[in-house]
Amino acid sequence: MRKRAGLLVAALAMVVAACGGGQTTATGSGPQKGGMLRVVGSGDVDHLDPSSSYTVVAYNLGRTWTRQLVTYPAGSGISVAGTVVPDVAAALPKVSDDGRTYTFTLRPDVMWNTSPPRPVVAADFERGLKRLANPVQPSGGISYYTQTIEGFQEFFTAFQKQPKTAAGMAKFMNSTRIKGVQAVNPTTLKIQLTAPASDFLNIMALGFASAAPVEYEKYVPDGPDFRQNTISAGPYQITTYFAGRQIMLEHNPVWKQSSDPVRHRWVDRILVTLGQDSPDVVQQQLEAGVADLSWDQPVPTSAIPRLTGNPDYKVYEGSTLNPFLAFNMQSPNNNRALANVKVRQAINYVVNKAAIAQIYGGTKINTVLDGAIPPGSIGYDSAVRPYATPGGRGDVNKCKALLAEAGVANLNLQFPYRTNGNHPKVAQSIAGDLTKCGISTQLIPTAPDDFYGRYLSSVQKSREGKWDIGAPGWIPDWYGNNARSIVVPLFDGRNYTEGSTNYGAFNDPAVNDLITRALTAPGVGEAEGLWRQTNARIMADAPIVPLTSQNVPIFHSARVRNALYTPLTQQFDYTQLWLAS
Repeated sequence: MRKRAGLLVAALAMVVAACGGGQTTATGSGPQKGGMLRVVGSGDVDHLDPSSSYTVVAYNLGRTWTRQLVTYPAGSGISVAGTVVPDVAAALPKVSDDGRTYTFTLRPDVMWNTSPPRPVVAADFERGLKRLANPVQPSGGISYYTQTIEGFQEFFTAFQKQPKTAAGMAKFMNSTRIKGVQAVNPTTLKIQLTAPASDFLNIMALGFASAAPVEYEKYVPDGPDFRQNTISAGPYQITTYFAGRQIMLEHNPVWKQSSDPVRHRWVDRILVTLGQDSPDVVQQQLEAGVADLSWDQPVPTSAIPRLTGNPDYKVYEGSTLNPFLAFNMQSPNNNRALANVKVRQAINYVVNKAAIAQIYGGTKINTVLDGAIPPGSIGYDSAVRPYATPGGRGDVNKCKALLAEAGVANLNLQFPYRTNGNHPKVAQSIAGDLTKCGISTQLIPTAPDDFYGRYLSSVQKSREGKWDIGAPGWIPDWYGNNARSIVVPLFDGRNYTEGSTNYGAFNDPAVNDLITRALTAPGVGEAEGLWRQTNARIMADAPIVPLTSQNVPIFHSARVRNALYTPLTQQFDYTQLWLAS
């Protein structure tokens, strides 16, 4: 289990307790079985395949039908959110004295819903790890595994050269081992690390490390055929998937509560209805009781004052870069202007961050950011504020002065934005700020599920200059000693490839070196000092504009009970709640 900075976690736990309780339960009654949970929202998952899923909605959906060796328990506090517990593993793994070898023993009664049903075995987890490195849609979190598991980087590099067909990928996976991963027998998996990593179990608790049945070798990862043929080991199974329209989950008939120490199965069905782009309409449906949970739409800012005090409304503490402004440093547009650090620094000065916070409900529930690591995460340093402006409202004169120093004028930036939630307002606010500094923008409305795959995470589109700036969000995959889940995926330039979350292809050898030193530091204290240095170095080069760290207002219908919020997904855990009759 990873080591944590105790005072930091204690402080965050106190904040969470102040923001809202952990659950809502039925008075005088226990869990009730039955009914259909109705979830409504806007966009589809980025990827349905757990090997490449990297959005909170996909993570929360995956909780219902995928299984991992270890996972995170249900619970609202940040301290709970970072506690790793067994899932398919019968217990936490045995760790060798040198901290490099992890031996997992699997439960024998976790079953795939195949015909006939069969047990989930160690080879399924080995296959799941291999699929992360596929050349068609490699995992956005691939660096977690290439940096920790012996031989994974070599496997990844070799896999990228293979045919991008299902048959070609299956042949490679079946003939090539990851040196540090071995299915010893059906119930024993051994993983060898390159060096001790105190956060390794956190990495293995992510959805990326889900088991993958042999049937998945027939499909291109996350391709249309895959999406129609998912196989479940969790309490629910996907019975209907219409891209961008509807997802239906029903009981997995071979799942047993005795085989799952974390999840439950109180509701009969979960219906996700997509295509509703108005957060106000979603909120109205929740309050009217015609829907139960929002899929991806936020509580409208205008509704927050009247909802305060409502037992179905809570605000939970966050530690996020959400949103932030990413620069496409590869873009050929404007004579490669965004490769110039002074241009990026100029834009850092001009953005009115307080206005962004106001879009999400004001500075009382959103923290204006000036660094690459948010408060509540290791490496945060309140002294690193190189582009701070009074009240976070921006400084047009400093922007103009830096652009003049750079010898750059008449910039016109391609700016795709998501059409759901508050994203249009954020884009319009930033575009207005840039206009004050003489920078024009071409706003490109984009479906939520296309925003990353067709723009920010597409190597080809990035290099072609299909986008110059974009406003993604980032939620760390775990909390406390979690810089690997913030700094590595966003700023480590050594693993930039298709699907990368280092959106602008930032690659600074000094930052890369600091990352390596911090990840292999012998203790949390030394690591924290190195992460602080990393934060300062990143901001000096200005590959992003940090904007806000959002707390999370969330609402559910009056019939939802045992609504346990999970910080990792910023949603309620579907496998824990039940419905009032």
